[in-house]
Amino acid sequence: MSKSERELIAELKAVLSSRRYSRVVIGNYCAYAQEFLDYLMHRGILVADVTEAEVARYLCHAVALFRKRRGRNPGKRWHEIPQAGIHALLRLVQDQWPPAPKVTCAADALRFAVCNEYETWLREERGLSRASIDAFLWEARHFLGWQLERCGAEGLMEVSVGDIDRYMDMRASKLTRSSLKCAAERLRSLLRYLHRTRHIGTDLSPHVLAPRLYAYEGVPSILERDQIAAVLASASMDKTPAGLRDHAILQLLATYGLRSGEIRNMRIEDIDWRTEAIRVRHSKTQAYTYLPLTEPVGEAILAYLRSGRPATDARELFVRTRAPYRKLDKLYSMVRRRLRDACVKPRGKCGPLSSATRARPNCCAPQCHER
Repeated sequence: MSKSERELIAELKAVLSSRRYSRVVIGNYCAYAQEFLDYLMHRGILVADVTEAEVARYLCHAVALFRKRRGRNPGKRWHEIPQAGIHALLRLVQDQWPPAPKVTCAADALRFAVCNEYETWLREERGLSRASIDAFLWEARHFLGWQLERCGAEGLMEVSVGDIDRYMDMRASKLTRSSLKCAAERLRSLLRYLHRTRHIGTDLSPHVLAPRLYAYEGVPSILERDQIAAVLASASMDKTPAGLRDHAILQLLATYGLRSGEIRNMRIEDIDWRTEAIRVRHSKTQAYTYLPLTEPVGEAILAYLRSGRPATDARELFVRTRAPYRKLDKLYSMVRRRLRDACVKPRGKCGPLSSATRARPNCCAPQCHER
């Protein structure tokens, strides 16, 4: 191993340590990164030139090596262990991983250009949030990739109603009615933009048909008050860092009916202990709501801050229990797990919590106002 490679492993170890990964994880990541570097050196490939295809080939090699050493096949998700260490190494060397897709043909150049312009339009003209822009861009990349792969760069101008029908039929096979309706709305937006910028000759957005959603179809599942109490009691018995965090989140859901994004984006400074108030950030309206901090919620958050929250520079209140310590991505899986642990089954279809918890509290306190 050359000196530069030794320095690279040492730098990777320092980065992982600064992000407070455990010693076991750091050792595993560095060991798999070292094996990957040996593989690259044997084949004369520079780390800076590694592609996703090369990583995939190495993982196949690693699986074959595992089978040779141990005489059995690894688990179905075993490849995720070396893959995580390799990705950490490549992010360190290449700054971005996975790497940005490269233009290989005229169709790729057209797709990248349209998506970049569309992103600017969504942000500056429509003023959408980052999450909404990402959703609209995903649909745009998916549709443009599908159409241009079939017809080439010249096929975009000739897109027809039949093409729209075939695309929606393909999307419908994997989506519920509600999700398909959202996909149809995003596709309409893209088609209007393409017509406005003269990438297509006809406005095809009126021809995108969305499924019918019936009245009350979006009403979430219902939990009775005794069921909510049972879930809170079950979560309170778990004194692990994850249990303290989940109990505080469930208290917020049950008391205030906050949305998932409002809880995930809540920051430490949003809890005002002096005035006993919580500031809730609304991503769509950019407004704030001040709610009185009730005793059960305050005690649950305080217990989490004292004994459950890891030491991290992240300002979000609720973070992952394992490094890298960043804000939570989703709450639904946690809520479903806590419902299952408490042997509680919501009445109606499966949803995050209950209609009782979705209602905003009727706060008459002077602290509760928007500005």
